[in-house]
Amino acid sequence: MIQSFAGRRSVRKYSDREVSRELLDSILEAAMRAPTCGNMQLYSVVVTRSAEGKAALAPTHFNQPMVTGAPVVLTVCADFNRFTRWCELSDADPGYDNFLSFMSAVADATIFAQQIVAIAESEGLGTCYLGTVTYNADKISDVLGLPDLCVPVACITLGWPAEEGVETERLPLRAVVHEERYRADSDEEIIELFKAKDDYAPNRRFIEENDKKTLAQVFTDVRYPRAMNEDFSRAFLALLRTKKFM
Repeated sequence: MIQSFAGRRSVRKYSDREVSRELLDSILEAAMRAPTCGNMQLYSVVVTRSAEGKAALAPTHFNQPMVTGAPVVLTVCADFNRFTRWCELSDADPGYDNFLSFMSAVADATIFAQQIVAIAESEGLGTCYLGTVTYNADKISDVLGLPDLCVPVACITLGWPAEEGVETERLPLRAVVHEERYRADSDEEIIELFKAKDDYAPNRRFIEENDKKTLAQVFTDVRYPRAMNEDFSRAFLALLRTKKFM
């Protein structure tokens, strides 16, 4: 079982084979056994199957081809709307329109999303997270008609694989594991921890194609530059205010 996770790959191309409603429901129901804050289950998932629905979502994900190419697109939301409404209908005074509650819902939704991925892949399906979900969360919210206290935080494409997927490099275990207290690595140790990423052939190509000196520059100047991060941060914070989490 550990080895199956060790070889895990994202799948971005899918066959035309349908993912049955019964299989998807079974996956989602099993994923709902995931840990959750106070057993409140502060998540919802919007299932998009129709060509029209995927076409509407595609621009919010920068028209990545797997959005329209996957049989199923799952948008997992941090959702305190349902729980808040239940409280109000049950003569209770909810106090969940705040950032701490948003973070609790994000944790629930993230754990739920990863449980979906693990279970789906154990059934032979392929999946891929779309990192663009938080970039255009406001637009996704409009497309999906999300109510107050409900914000998209993860998006997963899912289907039967038409490709094996590409295995990517990872940091060594020592980079992420700290015993008892956080370890202060030296400059030399930090460089050594990232050596495998720096030397990975596809990453070397990224450096050349983007006319950069280092892989770090690809991240800071091209993939996730400061101006972009700040723009999307402002948009996401504005959404949290609109959805009454702040």
